[in-house]
Amino acid sequence: MVDDIKTGQFPNDYQGSSLEFVLSCITEQKQVFMGAAHAFYWKPKLRIPDIYENPQNKRAFGEFLENCARAHTEDQILRQIILLDQRAIKGLGPAMANILYFLHPEIIPPCNTAIVNGFNRLFCDNIKLSSWPEYLRMREVILAKNREYRLAFSRDLGAFCGLLFDIGANKIMTGDEGNLDDKERAKIERALKKRHREVTEEKDQTDLHTEMQYHLLKIGHALGYDVISASNDRSRCHQGQNFSFISLSEFPDIGVDKDTNNTIALIDVIWFEKGTSKIVCAFEVEKSTSIYSGILRLTDLYYSFQTSPSSLYLIIPDSRKRELLLQLSRPAIRNNNIEIHTILFSELRKNCDALCTFGDSKEILKKRLIPFSPVSPYIVLARVADVVLFL
Repeated sequence: MVDDIKTGQFPNDYQGSSLEFVLSCITEQKQVFMGAAHAFYWKPKLRIPDIYENPQNKRAFGEFLENCARAHTEDQILRQIILLDQRAIKGLGPAMANILYFLHPEIIPPCNTAIVNGFNRLFCDNIKLSSWPEYLRMREVILAKNREYRLAFSRDLGAFCGLLFDIGANKIMTGDEGNLDDKERAKIERALKKRHREVTEEKDQTDLHTEMQYHLLKIGHALGYDVISASNDRSRCHQGQNFSFISLSEFPDIGVDKDTNNTIALIDVIWFEKGTSKIVCAFEVEKSTSIYSGILRLTDLYYSFQTSPSSLYLIIPDSRKRELLLQLSRPAIRNNNIEIHTILFSELRKNCDALCTFGDSKEILKKRLIPFSPVSPYIVLARVADVVLFL
C-alpha cells in the first residue's frame, strides 16, 4: 500500500486497490474482523474516506502507515495516531486500528461497532465509535484490564477484544439484562442460540480437522517417515488414538531462524526422512479457516528450502474446490510458480488404510489421492478460448 502511494499507483477508489487486498486478508481471519473493510469503501456522496481523490491526504495516509510499520515502541505509534488525528482527514478514524492491530497486536487493539458496544456495556461507559481520542481512552482501559487478567487472556489484545465483541454482539450476557424490555431480551436470546450453534459447529469442524491430521500422521508413519503435527495440536487425539503415540515429541532443528521455524512448526502435519531433519512432505488442512493463510505457510516453507523443496499439499473439503482455485489465482500466488497439490477430505478418509497397507513412499499420494489439478482459472479460460477458436 505504501509503495503504491509513493509511486502513484494507488487508485482513486477502494475497489481494485492494494488496500482492498490487505483488508480482504484481514477480514477473512476471524468473525470479529468481518466488517473491517466497510469504513474504507469509497462513499462518493460523502467524499469519505478522503484518501482517494485528495493527493495530500493520500500521501499522509501512506506516511502514517509506513511510520507505524517501522515503529518499535508504544510512544512512536501513539504519536503517529495523534498526528493523523490532527490532520482531520474525513472518514479516517479508529477503523484504522484494525490494520495497526496486525502490525502491533500487543499495543493496538482492534476496533469496530460491536467491540465499542461491548466495552460500553461491560464498563458502563459511553465511548464514541469514530473518535480517535475516545478510542485511545478505551485502549487505556483495555490495556489495564488485559494486564490484570493476563492469565485468562493473552499478551495479544485480540483475545480481550474478542470478549468485548461477543458482549457487543449479544453473544455473552453481562448481568445487566434484567433492565431490558421483552423485545431486547428476545433479541439477546436469539443471539445466544446462534452463538450456541456456532460453538457446536466449531467443535464439529475441529473434530473433522483433527481426523484429517490423524490420517496424515498415520499414513506418514506407515510409509516409514518421522511425522509431527502442528506445535499447538500435539495433545489432540482421534477416536482415542493420541497423536503423541505416532509422532515426534519435539520439532527437529531444521536450520532456519527462530521466526521462520515458529511459522513452519504451525503447519498441520509434516513428514521427515527417518532419523533426519529433512522435510519431505508438508500438509495444511483447511476445513473452515483461510485457505490463503495455509498457502502462505507452505510458501514460507518452500522459500526456506528452495534447493531441496518438499512436496506441498492442501487438504480441503470437497465443497471448497472453487474457493481454492480463486485463492490460487491471486497474483501474489499465481506468479510464484510453487507446486501445491490438493487432496480432498473424502479421498483421504476413503484411502487411508489402503495407503498404510500398500504404500511405499510419498509418491503414492500423487498416484491415488490427487483428484484434480489446481490450475489457475485464467489457464482454464485460455484453454476454452483455444477450443472455441479451433472449432
